[in-house]
Amino acid sequence: ALFSADYGAFIFEVAEDTNIAGDVKGVDCELLGFTTESQTIVCGKASVLLSEAKEAYLKPLENIFPTETKKSGDNATFVPYTFGNKVFARGAKIASPRVFIPVFPGTNCEYDTARAFKRAGAETDILVVKNLTPAAVEETVEAIVESLKKAKILMFPGGFSGGDEPDGSGKFIAAMFRNPKIANEVMNLLNKRDGLILGICNGFQALIKLGLLPYGEIRPLQHNSPTLTHNNIGRHVSTMVTTKIVSNLSPWFNNVNVGDIHTIPVSHGEGRFVADTEVIAKMRINGQIATQYVDRKGAPTMEFPFNPNGSVNAIEGITSENGRILGKMGHSERISYDTYKNIPGNFDQKIFEAGVRYYE
Repeated sequence: ALFSADYGAFIFEVAEDTNIAGDVKGVDCELLGFTTESQTIVCGKASVLLSEAKEAYLKPLENIFPTETKKSGDNATFVPYTFGNKVFARGAKIASPRVFIPVFPGTNCEYDTARAFKRAGAETDILVVKNLTPAAVEETVEAIVESLKKAKILMFPGGFSGGDEPDGSGKFIAAMFRNPKIANEVMNLLNKRDGLILGICNGFQALIKLGLLPYGEIRPLQHNSPTLTHNNIGRHVSTMVTTKIVSNLSPWFNNVNVGDIHTIPVSHGEGRFVADTEVIAKMRINGQIATQYVDRKGAPTMEFPFNPNGSVNAIEGITSENGRILGKMGHSERISYDTYKNIPGNFDQKIFEAGVRYYE
Protein backbone atom coordinates (compact mmCIF):
# COMPACT_ATOMS: atom_id res chain seq x y z
CA ALA A 1 0.00 0.00 0.00
CA LEU A 2 2.87 2.36 0.78
CA PHE A 3 4.32 2.37 -2.74
CA SER A 4 1.31 1.44 -4.90
CA ALA A 5 -0.63 3.99 -6.94
CA ASP A 6 -3.76 5.19 -5.17
CA TYR A 7 -4.80 8.39 -6.92
CA GLY A 8 -7.00 10.73 -4.92
CA ALA A 9 -6.16 9.11 -1.60
CA PHE A 10 -5.16 11.04 1.52
CA ILE A 11 -2.59 10.30 4.18
CA PHE A 12 -3.64 11.39 7.68
CA GLU A 13 -1.55 11.68 10.81
CA VAL A 14 -3.71 11.06 13.89
CA ALA A 15 -3.19 10.76 17.63
CA GLU A 16 -1.83 7.45 18.88
CA ASP A 17 -4.99 6.63 20.82
CA THR A 18 -7.28 7.09 17.79
CA ASN A 19 -9.59 4.15 17.16
CA ILE A 20 -9.32 3.97 13.39
CA ALA A 21 -12.03 1.36 13.00
CA GLY A 22 -14.46 3.16 15.32
CA ASP A 23 -13.68 6.85 14.84
CA VAL A 24 -13.39 6.88 11.05
CA LYS A 25 -16.70 5.40 9.95
CA GLY A 26 -17.82 5.01 6.37
CA VAL A 27 -14.32 5.57 5.01
CA ASP A 28 -12.10 2.85 3.60
CA CYS A 29 -8.80 3.37 5.39
CA GLU A 30 -5.68 1.38 6.10
CA LEU A 31 -2.97 1.76 8.73
CA LEU A 32 0.34 2.58 7.04
CA GLY A 33 2.61 2.90 10.05
CA PHE A 34 3.73 4.97 13.02
CA THR A 35 5.87 8.07 13.34
CA THR A 36 9.08 7.92 15.38
CA GLU A 37 11.83 10.31 16.42
CA SER A 38 14.29 8.46 14.19
CA GLN A 39 15.22 10.10 10.86
CA THR A 40 14.61 6.75 9.15
CA ILE A 41 11.81 5.08 7.21
CA VAL A 42 11.46 1.43 8.21
CA CYS A 43 9.38 -1.00 6.15
CA GLY A 44 9.68 -4.62 7.18
CA LYS A 45 13.36 -5.47 7.36
CA ALA A 46 14.36 -2.59 5.08
CA SER A 47 15.29 0.90 6.31
CA VAL A 48 16.12 4.10 4.45
CA LEU A 49 17.54 7.32 5.88
CA LEU A 50 15.28 10.31 5.23
CA SER A 51 18.26 12.22 3.81
CA GLU A 52 18.88 9.42 1.30
CA ALA A 53 15.21 9.24 0.35
CA LYS A 54 15.07 13.00 -0.19
CA GLU A 55 18.22 12.97 -2.32
CA ALA A 56 16.89 10.11 -4.47
CA TYR A 57 13.60 11.98 -4.93
CA LEU A 58 15.18 15.29 -5.96
CA LYS A 59 18.21 14.14 -7.95
CA PRO A 60 16.55 13.15 -11.29
CA LEU A 61 15.25 16.68 -11.97
CA GLU A 62 17.85 18.72 -10.07
CA ASN A 63 19.39 20.10 -13.28
CA ILE A 64 15.97 21.16 -14.59
CA PHE A 65 14.27 22.30 -11.39
CA PRO A 66 17.15 23.10 -9.02
CA THR A 67 16.62 23.03 -5.27
CA GLU A 68 19.95 24.61 -4.36
CA THR A 69 21.90 27.69 -5.43
CA LYS A 70 25.61 28.29 -5.67
CA LYS A 71 27.18 30.01 -2.69
CA SER A 72 27.44 33.71 -3.53
CA GLY A 73 30.06 34.57 -0.95
CA ASP A 74 27.93 37.53 0.16
CA ASN A 75 26.97 37.97 3.78
CA ALA A 76 23.82 39.32 5.41
CA THR A 77 23.91 41.31 8.63
CA PHE A 78 21.21 42.20 11.13
CA VAL A 79 20.23 45.87 10.67
CA PRO A 80 18.02 46.80 13.65
CA TYR A 81 16.49 50.28 13.78
CA THR A 82 14.17 51.37 16.57
CA PHE A 83 12.04 54.48 16.17
CA GLY A 84 11.07 55.99 19.50
CA ASN A 85 7.37 56.77 19.01
CA LYS A 86 4.59 55.11 17.08
CA VAL A 87 3.38 57.24 14.18
CA PHE A 88 -0.29 58.11 13.57
CA ALA A 89 -2.11 60.38 11.12
CA ARG A 90 -2.10 64.08 11.86
CA GLY A 91 -5.52 64.92 10.41
CA ALA A 92 -9.09 64.07 11.32
CA LYS A 93 -9.64 60.60 12.71
CA ILE A 94 -11.38 58.03 10.51
CA ALA A 95 -12.89 54.80 11.83
CA SER A 96 -12.99 52.98 8.48
CA PRO A 97 -10.48 54.41 5.98
CA ARG A 98 -11.05 53.61 2.32
CA VAL A 99 -8.47 51.39 0.62
CA PHE A 100 -8.11 51.67 -3.15
CA ILE A 101 -7.03 48.40 -4.82
CA PRO A 102 -6.38 48.63 -8.59
CA VAL A 103 -6.59 45.30 -10.41
CA PHE A 104 -4.45 44.92 -13.53
CA PRO A 105 -4.50 42.08 -16.07
CA GLY A 106 -2.64 39.33 -14.21
CA THR A 107 -3.33 40.57 -10.68
CA ASN A 108 -4.46 37.61 -8.57
CA CYS A 109 -4.40 38.68 -4.91
CA GLU A 110 -7.08 41.36 -4.80
CA TYR A 111 -9.67 39.22 -2.99
CA ASP A 112 -7.27 38.07 -0.26
CA THR A 113 -6.07 41.64 0.13
CA ALA A 114 -9.56 43.13 0.33
CA ARG A 115 -10.58 40.49 2.87
CA ALA A 116 -7.54 41.30 5.04
CA PHE A 117 -8.35 45.01 5.04
CA LYS A 118 -12.07 44.45 5.68
CA ARG A 119 -11.21 42.16 8.57
CA ALA A 120 -9.14 45.03 9.97
CA GLY A 121 -12.08 47.44 9.69
CA ALA A 122 -11.41 49.25 6.41
CA GLU A 123 -13.62 49.90 3.41
CA THR A 124 -12.24 48.64 0.10
CA ASP A 125 -12.59 49.92 -3.45
CA ILE A 126 -11.54 47.39 -6.10
CA LEU A 127 -11.20 48.80 -9.62
CA VAL A 128 -10.49 46.61 -12.65
CA VAL A 129 -8.14 48.27 -15.13
CA LYS A 130 -9.48 48.16 -18.70
CA ASN A 131 -6.97 48.34 -21.53
CA LEU A 132 -8.66 46.72 -24.52
CA THR A 133 -9.01 50.02 -26.41
CA PRO A 134 -7.52 53.53 -26.10
CA ALA A 135 -10.92 54.76 -24.97
CA ALA A 136 -11.02 52.13 -22.23
CA VAL A 137 -7.57 53.20 -21.04
CA GLU A 138 -8.67 56.84 -20.83
CA GLU A 139 -11.79 55.81 -18.94
CA THR A 140 -9.65 53.80 -16.51
CA VAL A 141 -7.28 56.73 -15.93
CA GLU A 142 -10.19 58.96 -14.89
CA ALA A 143 -11.63 56.20 -12.70
CA ILE A 144 -8.29 55.69 -10.93
CA VAL A 145 -7.98 59.42 -10.26
CA GLU A 146 -11.47 59.54 -8.73
CA SER A 147 -10.79 56.47 -6.59
CA LEU A 148 -7.52 57.96 -5.35
CA LYS A 149 -9.31 61.16 -4.32
CA LYS A 150 -11.63 59.14 -2.06
CA ALA A 151 -8.95 56.85 -0.62
CA LYS A 152 -6.69 57.05 2.40
CA ILE A 153 -4.69 53.96 1.48
CA LEU A 154 -3.40 52.83 -1.92
CA MET A 155 -2.78 49.09 -2.14
CA PHE A 156 -0.96 47.32 -4.98
CA PRO A 157 -1.75 43.59 -4.61
CA GLY A 158 0.31 40.66 -5.83
CA GLY A 159 0.09 38.80 -9.11
CA PHE A 160 1.74 38.90 -12.52
CA SER A 161 0.52 42.15 -14.02
CA GLY A 162 0.86 42.13 -17.78
CA GLY A 163 2.37 38.65 -17.53
CA ASP A 164 5.53 40.31 -16.13
CA GLU A 165 6.12 41.73 -19.60
CA PRO A 166 7.79 43.49 -21.28
CA ASP A 167 10.93 41.88 -19.85
CA GLY A 168 10.26 42.48 -16.21
CA SER A 169 7.63 42.54 -13.50
CA GLY A 170 5.53 45.52 -12.45
CA LYS A 171 6.21 47.55 -15.59
CA PHE A 172 2.59 47.66 -16.69
CA ILE A 173 1.48 49.06 -13.33
CA ALA A 174 4.32 51.57 -13.36
CA ALA A 175 3.46 52.70 -16.89
CA MET A 176 -0.15 53.31 -15.93
CA PHE A 177 0.65 55.15 -12.69
CA ARG A 178 3.19 57.38 -14.41
CA ASN A 179 0.28 58.97 -16.25
CA PRO A 180 0.50 62.64 -15.11
CA LYS A 181 -3.07 62.74 -13.81
CA ILE A 182 -2.62 59.58 -11.75
CA ALA A 183 0.89 60.43 -10.57
CA ASN A 184 -0.28 63.85 -9.39
CA GLU A 185 -3.13 62.33 -7.38
CA VAL A 186 -0.81 59.73 -5.82
CA MET A 187 1.46 62.51 -4.58
CA ASN A 188 -1.58 64.44 -3.31
CA LEU A 189 -2.56 61.35 -1.34
CA LEU A 190 0.89 61.22 0.24
CA ASN A 191 1.66 64.89 0.75
CA LYS A 192 -1.72 66.53 1.30
CA ARG A 193 -3.90 63.79 2.81
CA ASP A 194 -1.37 61.90 4.94
CA GLY A 195 -1.99 58.73 2.93
CA LEU A 196 -0.43 55.29 3.17
CA ILE A 197 0.75 52.99 0.37
CA LEU A 198 1.36 49.25 0.53
CA GLY A 199 2.68 46.97 -2.20
CA ILE A 200 3.06 43.21 -1.84
CA CYS A 201 4.99 41.02 -4.29
CA ASN A 202 4.02 42.37 -7.73
CA GLY A 203 2.88 45.51 -5.94
CA PHE A 204 6.33 45.87 -4.36
CA GLN A 205 7.86 45.52 -7.82
CA ALA A 206 5.63 48.32 -9.08
CA LEU A 207 6.58 50.63 -6.19
CA ILE A 208 10.26 50.07 -6.97
CA LYS A 209 9.77 50.78 -10.68
CA LEU A 210 7.80 53.94 -9.94
CA GLY A 211 10.49 55.28 -7.62
CA LEU A 212 8.03 55.42 -4.71
CA LEU A 213 10.43 53.04 -3.02
CA PRO A 214 12.83 53.87 -1.62
CA TYR A 215 12.51 57.56 -2.60
CA GLY A 216 8.96 58.37 -1.50
CA GLU A 217 7.92 59.94 -4.81
CA ILE A 218 7.22 59.00 -8.41
CA ARG A 219 10.43 59.82 -10.25
CA PRO A 220 12.55 58.66 -13.21
CA LEU A 221 14.83 55.74 -12.37
CA GLN A 222 18.61 56.09 -12.50
CA HIS A 223 21.27 53.52 -13.38
CA ASN A 224 21.88 52.86 -9.68
CA SER A 225 18.24 52.75 -8.57
CA PRO A 226 17.30 49.63 -6.56
CA THR A 227 15.41 46.92 -8.39
CA LEU A 228 13.80 43.52 -7.96
CA THR A 229 15.12 40.95 -10.38
CA HIS A 230 15.09 37.20 -11.10
CA ASN A 231 15.56 34.78 -8.23
CA ASN A 232 19.07 33.37 -7.92
CA ILE A 233 17.75 29.85 -8.33
CA GLY A 234 16.51 30.72 -11.82
CA ARG A 235 12.88 29.77 -11.36
CA HIS A 236 9.67 30.64 -9.59
CA VAL A 237 9.67 29.96 -5.84
CA SER A 238 6.54 29.18 -3.82
CA THR A 239 7.18 28.34 -0.18
CA MET A 240 7.01 29.54 3.41
CA VAL A 241 9.84 31.73 4.67
CA THR A 242 10.81 33.24 8.00
CA THR A 243 11.28 37.00 8.25
CA LYS A 244 12.34 39.32 11.06
CA ILE A 245 11.11 42.84 11.78
CA VAL A 246 14.26 44.98 11.80
CA SER A 247 12.73 48.48 11.81
CA ASN A 248 9.61 49.98 13.36
CA LEU A 249 9.92 53.25 11.45
CA SER A 250 6.79 52.49 9.42
CA PRO A 251 3.26 52.92 10.81
CA TRP A 252 2.52 49.66 8.99
CA PHE A 253 4.52 48.01 11.79
CA ASN A 254 2.91 49.82 14.74
CA ASN A 255 1.61 46.49 16.06
CA VAL A 256 4.94 44.63 16.14
CA ASN A 257 8.36 45.09 17.67
CA VAL A 258 11.87 45.04 16.27
CA GLY A 259 13.10 41.47 16.52
CA ASP A 260 9.69 39.83 16.04
CA ILE A 261 9.81 36.83 13.71
CA HIS A 262 7.02 35.69 11.38
CA THR A 263 6.42 32.82 8.98
CA ILE A 264 5.16 34.23 5.67
CA PRO A 265 4.22 32.67 2.29
CA VAL A 266 6.12 33.82 -0.80
CA SER A 267 5.39 33.12 -4.46
CA HIS A 268 7.46 34.92 -7.08
CA GLY A 269 9.97 34.61 -9.88
CA GLU A 270 11.48 38.08 -9.53
CA GLY A 271 11.95 38.82 -5.85
CA ARG A 272 15.69 39.38 -5.50
CA PHE A 273 16.24 42.89 -4.14
CA VAL A 274 19.39 44.46 -5.59
CA ALA A 275 20.95 47.83 -4.78
CA ASP A 276 24.46 49.26 -4.62
CA THR A 277 26.30 49.60 -1.33
CA GLU A 278 25.71 53.36 -1.02
CA VAL A 279 21.94 52.97 -1.36
CA ILE A 280 21.90 50.09 1.13
CA ALA A 281 23.98 52.09 3.62
CA LYS A 282 21.64 55.08 3.39
CA MET A 283 18.55 52.91 3.78
CA ARG A 284 20.11 51.26 6.81
CA ILE A 285 20.84 54.60 8.49
CA ASN A 286 17.31 55.85 7.74
CA GLY A 287 15.66 52.68 9.06
CA GLN A 288 14.19 51.90 5.63
CA ILE A 289 15.18 48.23 5.69
CA ALA A 290 11.99 46.90 7.26
CA THR A 291 12.25 43.10 7.20
CA GLN A 292 14.91 40.48 6.49
CA TYR A 293 14.86 36.79 5.62
CA VAL A 294 16.29 34.76 8.51
CA ASP A 295 17.33 31.16 9.17
CA ARG A 296 16.17 28.81 11.92
CA LYS A 297 18.31 30.70 14.44
CA GLY A 298 16.76 34.05 13.51
CA ALA A 299 19.89 35.30 11.76
CA PRO A 300 19.74 37.10 8.38
CA THR A 301 21.04 34.78 5.69
CA MET A 302 21.89 34.54 2.01
CA GLU A 303 21.32 30.78 1.96
CA PHE A 304 18.50 29.16 0.02
CA PRO A 305 15.77 28.24 0.90
CA PHE A 306 15.72 30.63 3.90
CA ASN A 307 16.48 33.50 1.53
CA PRO A 308 14.31 32.31 -1.39
CA ASN A 309 15.58 34.73 -4.02
CA GLY A 310 19.09 35.81 -3.00
CA SER A 311 18.13 39.37 -1.99
CA VAL A 312 21.14 41.48 -1.03
CA ASN A 313 21.57 41.61 2.74
CA ALA A 314 18.55 39.27 3.00
CA ILE A 315 16.16 42.20 2.45
CA GLU A 316 12.50 41.18 2.20
CA GLY A 317 10.78 44.53 2.66
CA ILE A 318 11.65 48.23 2.62
CA THR A 319 9.93 51.56 3.30
CA SER A 320 10.13 55.16 2.20
CA GLU A 321 12.06 57.57 4.43
CA ASN A 322 8.91 58.58 6.32
CA GLY A 323 7.76 54.97 6.60
CA ARG A 324 4.33 55.55 5.05
CA ILE A 325 5.12 53.51 1.93
CA LEU A 326 5.88 49.83 2.49
CA GLY A 327 6.84 47.21 -0.06
CA LYS A 328 7.48 43.55 0.69
CA MET A 329 7.65 40.23 -1.13
CA GLY A 330 5.93 38.06 1.49
CA HIS A 331 2.16 37.65 1.14
CA SER A 332 1.00 38.86 4.55
CA GLU A 333 -2.58 38.85 3.26
CA ARG A 334 -2.59 35.09 2.68
CA ILE A 335 -3.32 34.04 6.23
CA SER A 336 -6.44 32.66 7.88
CA TYR A 337 -7.30 30.49 10.82
CA ASP A 338 -7.65 27.45 8.56
CA THR A 339 -4.35 27.58 6.67
CA TYR A 340 -0.80 26.40 7.41
CA LYS A 341 -2.03 23.97 10.08
CA ASN A 342 1.06 21.77 9.78
CA ILE A 343 3.58 24.63 9.76
CA PRO A 344 4.83 26.16 13.01
CA GLY A 345 5.29 29.90 13.43
CA ASN A 346 3.61 33.25 13.94
CA PHE A 347 1.91 34.23 10.66
CA ASP A 348 0.16 37.52 11.43
CA GLN A 349 2.22 40.70 11.10
CA LYS A 350 -0.93 42.75 11.78
CA ILE A 351 0.05 45.24 9.08
CA PHE A 352 -3.52 45.68 7.82
CA GLU A 353 -4.79 46.45 11.31
CA ALA A 354 -1.91 48.90 11.75
CA GLY A 355 -2.81 50.65 8.50
CA VAL A 356 -6.41 51.10 9.64
CA ARG A 357 -5.47 52.16 13.20
CA TYR A 358 -3.14 54.79 11.75
CA TYR A 359 -6.23 56.95 11.16
CA GLU A 360 -8.01 56.33 14.46
